[in-house]
Amino acid sequence: MRAVALFVATLALISCATPEARLRSGLANAGLSEPMAACMAERMVDRLSLIQLRRLGDMPYAREERSMAGFLHRIRALRDAEIWGVTSSAAAVCGVRRLTG
Repeated sequence: MRAVALFVATLALISCATPEARLRSGLANAGLSEPMAACMAERMVDRLSLIQLRRLGDMPYAREERSMAGFLHRIRALRDAEIWGVTSSAAAVCGVRRLTG
């Protein structure tokens, strides 16, 4: 019985972590640095729906995109005001956090 409870608890924890991990990977694949992607994913995961998170996590690879302005331009192209607002806010906060250490 304990083994089943532990298994169920483990599955619950894994399922909770999956959207943030997927988003973090998607942001990194879209050209953001690993620390920036991690910071932004942490801030964004609770503010967007699973469908919105999937859209962001499935963004095409664009490693050639080196500027935040270019990245945000691609986010705006998704034509979802909530994704745009949450992403730009997270980028601003995480950018300031990076600068202030």
